[in-house]
Amino acid sequence: MERRAFLRASGAAGLAPLSISSTASRAVAATDGQGAYEPLGSLAITGAAEAVAGDDGETAYVAATTGLVTVDVSDPAEPALLAEERDVEIGGSPLTQILDVSVDGDRLVVAGPANPGFGVAGVRLYDVSDPADPVSIADFETDYHIHNCVLEGDRLYVVANTRSENPLVIFDVGGDEIAQLGYWSLLEREPGWGEIDMLARYLHDVSVRDETAYLPHWNAGTYLVDVSDPTDPAYVTHVADTTLEEQRAIADWRTAVYGLPGNDHYAAVDDTGGLVAVGREAWATGADEPDRPGGIDLYDVSDPTDPVERGRIDPPRTTDESYRAGLWTTSHNFELRGERLYSSWYRAGVKIHDVSDPENPKRLAWWRDPAETAFWTARVLSPGETFLASSTEAIPDTSLEGALYTFPIEAGEQADPPSVRDPESWRGAANGTNETTDTGGGMPNDTGGQRGENDDSIPGFTGVAGLAGGAVALEWLRRRRENVQD
Repeated sequence: MERRAFLRASGAAGLAPLSISSTASRAVAATDGQGAYEPLGSLAITGAAEAVAGDDGETAYVAATTGLVTVDVSDPAEPALLAEERDVEIGGSPLTQILDVSVDGDRLVVAGPANPGFGVAGVRLYDVSDPADPVSIADFETDYHIHNCVLEGDRLYVVANTRSENPLVIFDVGGDEIAQLGYWSLLEREPGWGEIDMLARYLHDVSVRDETAYLPHWNAGTYLVDVSDPTDPAYVTHVADTTLEEQRAIADWRTAVYGLPGNDHYAAVDDTGGLVAVGREAWATGADEPDRPGGIDLYDVSDPTDPVERGRIDPPRTTDESYRAGLWTTSHNFELRGERLYSSWYRAGVKIHDVSDPENPKRLAWWRDPAETAFWTARVLSPGETFLASSTEAIPDTSLEGALYTFPIEAGEQADPPSVRDPESWRGAANGTNETTDTGGGMPNDTGGQRGENDDSIPGFTGVAGLAGGAVALEWLRRRRENVQD
């Protein structure tokens, strides 16, 4: 396995607010008796973005752009609305662009706006001991937009991006007030990244397990930080797909931000803490190789001083892989649980992989409906039984509807799956979907996606489409780049 650039311990979606409509259930066929892999159920949710599962395995919480939605999923075949809060405020002002939610026990946090230029910014803390009646406890206003956060016990970890810096900020949310405890800054550790466009070092997300924070810093790489002392976080190790020197040599920031290499968008760790998955949200840009959507890379970090890349799950391929005109098949959010990886791929659907041998990930299930869905996340609901996935309408130039889906945790194949390599075969079923361009080239059977399968690449693929915009994660740059806070 080729080892990429590492820094070791010894080394130095601007989305306009979506329209609000009533939430209604939508029937989806359950897995049939023939063993075809299908969703168990779904619930339409306007503005759906991130979704997480409650500790009880019976409740889902959905960030819904203009608010928060709680869902009863005790019967996965019949998800039911519990509560819908569309009037979230920070300091008396409306909070918009709520694309992230995090829950731990009886406490839940929503944060926003995901991008700058959308009014007041901050977090709101809720008591969700009764999921049908979330009770607001406290709020905290920030002077930076909040793209993502995670709640772990009494600690809230927030990504804090401005033009000048991109720190992780840690808060105490154990009482009735929210108080800042400490922070960790990439630029304090490696000042050279301050010379690079801020989006190329953007701290996109954060996950925490066993007092270690996993920080995907876009092209700077994914950093593991010890947060056992929240007032003084400490660097542990770092994995990266590119280097600072390579970034300095790039003249076009759009290529650096939208296309590979780099694009560390989301990171998660397995139950042992030894395997880290790094998702790379990227599109084809017409630049040098690799010119393809981003997938998920698997790293062995059992020895923090010597992390090693073990394997990769490549994205499904399609005829046009650009941001503006293409079919989105890049990796988005996911979860590692019990040697299984549950992942979302926007229009390419959701997947389950066996990663017990990370050098040879094995796909167990894949379901997609690109005419109707663009999956944002995949999260375990009941271990060994079900997982949930949110589908978003936050895709450029489409008229998709947001929804929460439930899926069985089992191996299986979808009956007559829609093609992701040939959107023309199902476009008539969609209303307002992206226009794509068939650029020719050898097109393999679209039944796989990970390295080692016979269709993990497209021989002779030569599609070139210019980017008209940026990733959902960084869409605000395209329209509001001059308005980023200092």
